[in-house]
Amino acid sequence: MAGKDAKRKRNREGESANVLDKLDGAEAASVLRKLLERHCELRSEAEAIARGMLAEISPFSVADDVENALLQFDYDDLNGRAGGHSWGYVEPSEAAAELLEEAVEPFVSDMKRYLEMDLEDQARQFCQGILLGLYRVRDSGNNDILNWAPDFPGEAAANALEVWSETGGAEREGAPAKKRRRRLSPDFVREHVPDWDWVLKLGP
Repeated sequence: MAGKDAKRKRNREGESANVLDKLDGAEAASVLRKLLERHCELRSEAEAIARGMLAEISPFSVADDVENALLQFDYDDLNGRAGGHSWGYVEPSEAAAELLEEAVEPFVSDMKRYLEMDLEDQARQFCQGILLGLYRVRDSGNNDILNWAPDFPGEAAANALEVWSETGGAEREGAPAKKRRRRLSPDFVREHVPDWDWVLKLGP
């Protein structure tokens, strides 16, 4: 009997592990929140693990992802947005800008999330990656979508810089963290986005 009980216990443990492995991101996050609510002593360890996972950010990998996101569209995507609709006519240039904005928005949101977690260095790396990705596609004259929105890369870069430079950090002891303008490194600009030296002059 003891052997059967032990086997049943192992089976139950295996089933539990299998359930955890199959949770999606939102479900896993919910489980973590409930676990930390019940075991507050684990919070500092969970914080350390989270910071370790978020520590390594390569601006070049971010740039690759931004570039791929912006170059993924073709005329079929544009035609699905442009032209006559029940709500009115959409210019191709407007449709192209919408597609490109939607492609960049998740990256800007991730950068803002790092700032709100007070991960300043990671946010800076992420911002540099966004700018570099946009810089790479600024002269993509053979791209159907970017041809309709030639000013988009520069405008999106300015917007990303504004978000990065002005977003506040994490709250400390119930008081909002003070906002302070952040600046890009001139060395980064000269080496990686030399034609965009205007980014160093943004802001007061």
